[in-house]
Amino acid sequence: MSDGNLDKIPKPESTLVAVRSVSKHFGAVQALNDVSLDIEAGTVHALVGANGAGKSTLINVLAGIVHPDSGTIEVDGVEVEIPRPTKATSLGFEFVHQELNLVPGFTVLENMTLGHVPSNRFGLIRWRNARKRAQEVLDLLEAPFSVDAPLRDLSVNEQWTVSMGRALMRNARLIAMDEPTASLTDAEVENLFGIIRSLRSKGVTILYVSHRLKEILDITSRVTVFRDGRNVGTFSTDELDRASLTEKIVGRAVAGQVNEARSTDPQDGEKLLEVEGLEDGSAVRGASFAVSRREILGIAGLVGSGRTEIAHVIAGLKQPIAGHMSWDGEEYRPKSPLDALKKGIAYVPEERRSQGLVLTESVEFNINMASISRGVLRKWLPIISVSQSRQGAREVMDSFGIKAPSVLTAVSNLSGGNQQKVVIGKYLRTDPRLLILDEPTVGVDVGARSDIYRDIRGLVESGTAVVIISSDFDELVMCDRVVVIKEGRVTESVTGSEITKDNLTHLCYESKEHE
Repeated sequence: MSDGNLDKIPKPESTLVAVRSVSKHFGAVQALNDVSLDIEAGTVHALVGANGAGKSTLINVLAGIVHPDSGTIEVDGVEVEIPRPTKATSLGFEFVHQELNLVPGFTVLENMTLGHVPSNRFGLIRWRNARKRAQEVLDLLEAPFSVDAPLRDLSVNEQWTVSMGRALMRNARLIAMDEPTASLTDAEVENLFGIIRSLRSKGVTILYVSHRLKEILDITSRVTVFRDGRNVGTFSTDELDRASLTEKIVGRAVAGQVNEARSTDPQDGEKLLEVEGLEDGSAVRGASFAVSRREILGIAGLVGSGRTEIAHVIAGLKQPIAGHMSWDGEEYRPKSPLDALKKGIAYVPEERRSQGLVLTESVEFNINMASISRGVLRKWLPIISVSQSRQGAREVMDSFGIKAPSVLTAVSNLSGGNQQKVVIGKYLRTDPRLLILDEPTVGVDVGARSDIYRDIRGLVESGTAVVIISSDFDELVMCDRVVVIKEGRVTESVTGSEITKDNLTHLCYESKEHE
């Protein structure tokens, strides 16, 4: 256990929030079932569980977004009702949600001050005070951008920093963080942990939700495990290790990732995709690598290294300005994602809500979007077979364990992890020859991760090549080979025992070619 753990043995501090017998139904689904929980003041308290286990629903109850069917909430020993978000704010509750609720057309300052703008007694905005406070918060977060920067110009990671900053704009008593490190580098995670320690030392309570179990064990003092809408139990972090916590979450033991020996070396096989001297005019600056048939290729790199931008060029989202690509031995230059998909190249994007889903549409609609031709009755008769589309959606739901009342449920009503499963399932329905996964398990629970890894191996065995881009270098252990991207170029290619988190981290900062 890390020496940096916070308050590993819970102290008899006062209870800030007491949840008593709270239940909540969404139609036929019981999201919370008689949940009771004490959140102590000045502690870092984790909520963990599989996707759809009830964590986000409980947070939304505290945020005034969801109203419970029964049960009570107490704050400082006094029963309260939280009918709307403004009430949660008045209680000193702030929330950093997994999905970014920001306005692309606004500046950083305007986004950070939404709902938090200081005003005088005449109701006029005190922009000087707001700017000063926003700059103090950005300095605390070590943000590399200006308060005047347009939000649309920032990366996903930088936008999350803005969301975090928004929660810190005023003095909160409780801050709930949902998957706060999903897009952060190791250095940025350590900076965040330093901020959490500082907030805790000032008496702020942190409600921490993450599927990264090492973080849970490193930064929290208490852990509450949810399963199927119930509170399985609250434990001192000292009582847990990764294996025991995983078993409590899933209800069974889950095998970890290992670098399994392959009977044949995929690199010795036929090249499927070859990239030479690729440039996109910004982040990609001469990248060269190849992907072989039946290969799992990992791409490691720091945020801003160009790893996602390379995927965008391959998938037809962006046109290169230099370099050459070949697909199955022929020149390849996709004009659009549809062009790439027709060739057999499917790309699952990092930001699922804005790039991978139509939130207002159903699970069935989203799963069938990329493979709509499968549901056509005849090639010459452009009529969709509802029964075929529905059956296909049900098969994906069963395969991935997507938790939803039915295939007709709107995707917006699913948890973040279940939304991710829909996106991946959508592209698997196209039977791709090359599947590119950008941060495939962000927000996905440990049980579902195991299922996704199993499906990836199954795809490879059936002849599909897979490229995995991930900030979680532990995840890349399953790859046959990993290329390291640095400043838009491939600087290293490692295999076998060289694929470790420590080695990949080292290579991202200090490439061998420069030693």
